[in-house]
Amino acid sequence: MIMSRIEAPRDEVTGNLVDRLLSDLPAEAVLADPDVTVSYANDMASFCPAGTPAVVVLPRTAEQVQHVMRIATELRVPVVPQGARTGLSGAANASDGCIVLSLTKMDRILEINPVDRIAVVEPGVVNATLSRAVNELGLYYPPDPSSWEMCTIGGNIGTASGGLCCVKYGVTAEYVLGLDVVLADGRLMSTGRRTAKGVAGYDMTRLFVGSEGSLGIVVQATLALRPKPPEQLVLAAEFASGAAACDAVCRIMEGGHVPSLLELMDRTTVKAVNDLAHMGLPETTEALLLAAFDTTDPAADLAAVGALCEAAGASQVVPADDAAESELLLQARRLSLTALEAVKGTTMIDDVCVPRSRLGELLEGTERIAEKHRLTIGVVAHAGDGNTHPTVCFDAADPDESRRARESFDEIMALGLELGGTITGEHGVGVLKKEWLAREIGPVGVEMQRAVKGVFDPLGILNPGKLF
Repeated sequence: MIMSRIEAPRDEVTGNLVDRLLSDLPAEAVLADPDVTVSYANDMASFCPAGTPAVVVLPRTAEQVQHVMRIATELRVPVVPQGARTGLSGAANASDGCIVLSLTKMDRILEINPVDRIAVVEPGVVNATLSRAVNELGLYYPPDPSSWEMCTIGGNIGTASGGLCCVKYGVTAEYVLGLDVVLADGRLMSTGRRTAKGVAGYDMTRLFVGSEGSLGIVVQATLALRPKPPEQLVLAAEFASGAAACDAVCRIMEGGHVPSLLELMDRTTVKAVNDLAHMGLPETTEALLLAAFDTTDPAADLAAVGALCEAAGASQVVPADDAAESELLLQARRLSLTALEAVKGTTMIDDVCVPRSRLGELLEGTERIAEKHRLTIGVVAHAGDGNTHPTVCFDAADPDESRRARESFDEIMALGLELGGTITGEHGVGVLKKEWLAREIGPVGVEMQRAVKGVFDPLGILNPGKLF
C-alpha cells in the first residue's frame, strides 16, 4: 500500500516537481541534471539496489527542509535523507523518482557550552570537525565511527553509530539529548532537552536515533559532551589462537577494568595489514588484541591488563610508553578495512554483535563459514562490547564468488542470532538487513514498528523500502 501511494501519481508530478521546489529554494540548492543526481544514488554498501532520483536538494536551513517536505507530501513523492553516504547498509540509497535530501550543507556548529557540557549542531557537521572544536575547549564528544573524518552527525544519529570508544563511553544514542525534526508533512517538532536530567513524557528523542530517516528529518541536534580525558596509552598483545584472545577479553572485563578501547584483529586481518603496510607483525600471530586506557595512571592499568593477557596465553605483550608509540600500535587497526579491501578488491562488511562471553564462538564459526565457502573473511572487532565486523573479501566481477559472499554474510548473521546477539551493532538495517530485522524482532515487533512508522509518515514517503 505504501509503494502504490507513491508510484501512482509519479508520472503526473515529475514534470513540475523541480519548479515547485524552486518556488522557495535557491537555484543552486536543486540539482536535476541526471549526470549529477546519479552520483547521489547510493551509500557504500554492497548488494544493495539503488534507484534513480528525480532531483537532489541541498538545503541550508530548517525552513528549506520544511518546504521540501510540504511539496513531497502534496505530490506524494518519496524523500530519501542523506548525509555523507559513508553508511554500509544501503540506508541512504535512492529510490526511483525520489527527492534525495542531502543535508551536508547544513554544517554549522551553533553552540558549544562548557558549563552545560552540550553542543548544538546541524546535521551536516562532520564528526571529526565537532570533535576537534570541542577538544579546543577541554571537552570531548566520544562517538567516533571509523569514518569520523567523513561521516556527519546526522548520519551518525540516523544509524545510531558507534566506534572504537564504545566499550567505555557508549554509542551515539547516549549523547543525543534533543532534536529538531522536520516531519513528513513539513511540521517542525522539537524533542528532548538541554538539561542533564529530564523524564517528561515518552522518550521521542531515542525513537528518532537509529530510525534511518524513516520517521523525520533531523535538522538540529543537542549533544552531550564530557570533559576531555587524558591522553590514552595503548597495549598490543599477540596470541596463538583467537580463543585465547577472546579469553583475555573476558578476563579483562570480568576483572572490572574499563579500557577506553579494546579491539581485536584475527589472523586474516593481521596478514592483510602486513601485506599492505609491511608493519612487521609476526606471521605466527593468530589474533592481535589492542587495549587502551585514558585514566590518570594508564601505565598501571596497562600492566594489570598485560598480566591478564599473559595469563590467557599471550605470546607477547607490548605496552606503549607514550602517545606516539600508542598511535603506532593503533595503525594496524586503522588500516584493517583498507587492507582487507586490497585482498580481492571488494568487501562486504558484516556488523554482528554478540555477548562478550560468546565472542570466541563467533570467531570460530566465522572461520568455518569461510572454509565452507572458500572465501577470505577477516574479522576485526570492538571486542570490549562484542561488536564484530566479519569482512568478506570477494571479486565482484565473479558471479559465483559474489553469490558465495552473500551466502556467507547471511550465515554469519544467523550465527550471531544463535549466539544471543543482534544483526547490527552500529551500521543499521537499511536495505541490506531488512529480512534479518524481521527474524530478530519477530512478527509482533515488526507490526509495532510499522505502526510507529504509520503515525509519523502515514503516506510512506520517508525513505521507503528501508528497515522493513
